[in-house]
Amino acid sequence: MLIEQQPAYVLHSRPYRETSLLIECLTRDHGRLGVVARGVRSQRGRLQRSQLEPFQPLILDLHLRGELATLRSAESTTAPFRLTGDANLAGLYLNELMVRLTERQDPHPHLFHAYAQTLMRLAEGGSLAWHLRRFERDLLAVLGYAMQLNVEADTGEPLQPDALYTYRAEHGAMRCRPNEPHAVRGGDLLALHEDRMPDTQGLHALRGMMRELIRFHLGGVELRAWRVLRGALTRR
Repeated sequence: MLIEQQPAYVLHSRPYRETSLLIECLTRDHGRLGVVARGVRSQRGRLQRSQLEPFQPLILDLHLRGELATLRSAESTTAPFRLTGDANLAGLYLNELMVRLTERQDPHPHLFHAYAQTLMRLAEGGSLAWHLRRFERDLLAVLGYAMQLNVEADTGEPLQPDALYTYRAEHGAMRCRPNEPHAVRGGDLLALHEDRMPDTQGLHALRGMMRELIRFHLGGVELRAWRVLRGALTRR
């Protein structure tokens, strides 16, 4: 099947055979695709390879056959999003999330838009933690794991802003004691539900909660980006 003029982003790449790359791409209409870029590691393919970098909006022409597609052409549509320092680490975390949590050839146009919007937010600055929590929330929703962030799981009653909750992936928000691991205030869950940025304490609690949820959906696997982020914080 020919796929022409497809908006896309590169999520990850690795060497493939002698002169090629195997690239994981996020496309607007076909979801995540494994793409073989032939010859781009050779001297003649250097220019094309320079375009196949993360955070660069692309238009791709592909030939999809079976599990993998073959790259026919790649064109940069605009300048890449300039992510430096912590923003770059955040962007790499987004890419790892996409590779680990999505299935190949499972289209989610709304997720493509959310990904592009989050890259723009990371490039513009502001609270990186809040940008990431919003994307994690939207990613889980698109994949069928939408969080119930405004009612108590066991009673169906509205969350109380001052109460403490633990969020269980298979149930939802349940009241807990103050010393419960990954406890989060009801007001912070409501803020995430209403797309309002909570305070610093709330963002920290939401980070721990979201990591536990993502770890659950990954079958207990630890993301490499988490280890990198911990190491970066330790060195400061």
